[in-house]
Amino acid sequence: MRILRQITYFLLLSCAMNAQDRPPNIVLIFTDDLGYGDLSTFGHPTIRTPHLDEMGRRGAKLTSFYVGANVCSPSRAALLTGRLPIRSGMVGEKLGVLFPFSTGGLPQEEITLPEALRDAGYATGMVGKWHLGHLPEYLPTRHGFDSYYGIPYSNDMRSNSDSEGPLKQLYTTLPMLEGEKVVDEDVDQSQLTIDYTDKVLTYIDEHRDEPFFLYYAPNFPHVPLYASESFEGSTRRGLYGDVVEELDWSVGKVLDRLREHGLEENTLVIFTSDNGPWTTQHEEGGSAGLLRGGKGSCWEGGMRVPAVVQWPGTIPENQIIQSLGTTMDLYTTLIKLGGGQVPTDRTIDGNDLLPVWKGEQEEATETLFYYHLNQLYAVRSGPWKMHLRSVESYSDVTLYTRPQLYNLEHDPSEQYEVSARNREVVSRLRKLVADHEAGVEKVPYIFDAIDAPARTLLSQLGF
Repeated sequence: MRILRQITYFLLLSCAMNAQDRPPNIVLIFTDDLGYGDLSTFGHPTIRTPHLDEMGRRGAKLTSFYVGANVCSPSRAALLTGRLPIRSGMVGEKLGVLFPFSTGGLPQEEITLPEALRDAGYATGMVGKWHLGHLPEYLPTRHGFDSYYGIPYSNDMRSNSDSEGPLKQLYTTLPMLEGEKVVDEDVDQSQLTIDYTDKVLTYIDEHRDEPFFLYYAPNFPHVPLYASESFEGSTRRGLYGDVVEELDWSVGKVLDRLREHGLEENTLVIFTSDNGPWTTQHEEGGSAGLLRGGKGSCWEGGMRVPAVVQWPGTIPENQIIQSLGTTMDLYTTLIKLGGGQVPTDRTIDGNDLLPVWKGEQEEATETLFYYHLNQLYAVRSGPWKMHLRSVESYSDVTLYTRPQLYNLEHDPSEQYEVSARNREVVSRLRKLVADHEAGVEKVPYIFDAIDAPARTLLSQLGF
């Protein structure tokens, strides 16, 4: 496979003489449950993230950047397919994510970001959390990645004290996969960030002479929290701060290795999170800063995430970009950047953000739809966000008798409801919602497909 890809690449780019003449490398770092307020560059007072802060200074900080869902699995599906999860069935009516007892995963019919980039001549590698189906037919190597090293789901899905609640009896140990083979039956999570970092650096070493797409998806700072001996107890924020600062260290190592190989100016690096902070975990969860809500909700804190991008010489330095962007936009942006083909036979919910990042264009995306499970909860258009219903971190659903409207540019904390004096805005957003829902094709929901023991237990619990 690698030889064939290299032949294709050199045929397409036979005149390329050095790294600066070839398509750019892409490093996409996608953390787990990191909140909007958890980096020092986004205002946290006691967590130090100097490498990410430097990324923002050398590139751009994105202050209105969103994910496609408020929890892990559908958010990751949105990133890799460029589509709202409702379109691919990567949602549930009752279950929000995939579990070790789930029988489904990302459909083969979806055209993933690594598939499109591999077709364009890229090496494609993944290190970290997958969470889009743990059975062989759904693993990263079946969805466009040449190589994979990581955990197939969340780091709390193990049958010991790391997990809580009645479902823990359905979990097994926490396996580490290399390709499709289990190489460690039960991971030592205190070494996980170090282990992942080593794999990422090795990947860069091995693929420095060809264009590569590297998807690095740490399992942290998802609970349970673990830090290595060098970082545990090192911050004023407690264990959560230790974990985030070790992730920042990992990012620094990646940036250093790119620089050592002379790849920095031909590599786009993107850092963001899969959803907002797990606020129900109290001090072990993160912070959404001034934003309302967190993971599992459709308030801003659940779906607006910290994001920084760096590409020296292409993306101007010291930018604070306030215009709307999403992880689904990354799908379109990166495929176009790599010379690939964005699919035209299906609805793609992303736009090209590169002209915005380069300062050539003010806006690329105007509208965002907020889903919880398989239901539309809110819509944003420009500065205006309208809630049809609300959910407070997985439960406690409120269906409004009339829509709730907020101006996010004036009120990012969603404290002041202003629908009464902006009826024309409400009417316009209602029309957006109606048009959107009319265009969403109903497909089978994947997350509720589980094995027999889990179905029995869930039935006993009233699901």
